[in-house]
Amino acid sequence: MVNILCYKSKTLANGEHPLVIRICKDGKKKYQSLGISINPKYWDFDKNQPKRNCPNKEQILQLITERSKEYTEQIIELKTIKRDFTAKSLFEKVNGATKLKTVQSLFDIQIQRLISANRLKYALTYKDLMNSLIKFNQHLDIYFSDIDITWLKKYETWLRGCNLKENTIGIRFRTLRALYNLAIEENVVKSEYYPFDNYKVSKLKQKTAKRSIVKDDIMAIINYQSFDKEIQFAVDLFTFSYFMGGINFVDISRLTSKNIEDGYLCYIRKKTKRLIKLPLQERAIELIHKYTNPQNPYLFPILNNYHKTEQQKANRVHKIIGKVNKRLKDIGKELNIPIDLTTYVARHSFATVLKRSGVNTSIISESLGHSSEKVTQIYLDSFENSQIDEAMKNLL
Repeated sequence: MVNILCYKSKTLANGEHPLVIRICKDGKKKYQSLGISINPKYWDFDKNQPKRNCPNKEQILQLITERSKEYTEQIIELKTIKRDFTAKSLFEKVNGATKLKTVQSLFDIQIQRLISANRLKYALTYKDLMNSLIKFNQHLDIYFSDIDITWLKKYETWLRGCNLKENTIGIRFRTLRALYNLAIEENVVKSEYYPFDNYKVSKLKQKTAKRSIVKDDIMAIINYQSFDKEIQFAVDLFTFSYFMGGINFVDISRLTSKNIEDGYLCYIRKKTKRLIKLPLQERAIELIHKYTNPQNPYLFPILNNYHKTEQQKANRVHKIIGKVNKRLKDIGKELNIPIDLTTYVARHSFATVLKRSGVNTSIISESLGHSSEKVTQIYLDSFENSQIDEAMKNLL
């Protein structure tokens, strides 16, 4: 299967022949030069090795032994894991036609890239997948070419055995597919090994339960009053989000007085980096005044001067949104709201109420944050301000 040859079919200008390693598999052959040549009079063609009188015989034998060993060890490894291979793929494995990185190493690199870019939530998605795969496979010291359709099906079965929701399984696989695409892009694995052409990730998507509510329910929430400051704070954040274009919690947490310009709320959405400009509604202005604190540069008491790094801010937002959503769920049960109440319900409801009020569907998408999120993300800055101003009058 693996042989060293003096390649007589090619004669160099000095009359020597190159030494090559030949891989034979399934009737196909692959040749690779060892980078040296030899005069045929010094080569024993019967034993395929240099003769006793060959100059640099010991060095040539050492090179032959080392190269043969590399291929033999790789063949044993592939056979041990019952992984089929061709002469070409074996050649690529040994010679690094691709930059051989393990799945673990690319995970580490990508997670660090995302952290450096302050994309902490996305980095957490990769960490969750990595930890899940380690539990499934025990380790990730494998190559991307080892992840085939059979491997993916086993992983899917394992995930289902963990009683995960369909959408959670879908997120795992979409993230893994993204990492595999990155591996191909960075020449870590050949595209011919790509398993997702046949293993369809699209099947792992469940229609998300309704997350918007009717206007009467919204009014019941925004008019809810409590003597408990923390409960009222949760109501006020829901209200602000609803009146201000469904702004999500992360973006609310980062608002400062600099985001208020001539009666408009202007901010760069953290997730998409797009500029969003909205006319400030009267109810929103009241809430800004309510929570304004000269000691805190932020409009709402979620972040403060103590939170300097992106990680500190992310940790704080994660902690507070959990508490806010818990209080909103309690309020929702008290008011007999038909779905679990969270800050994200305000975002969905903002779009749904406007659509049901007859606002042009090219401006507002019914499914915020999902398949049509791209439309939602750009609608506020793709139409004249007068159109936005008129549309938002329908919120009450």
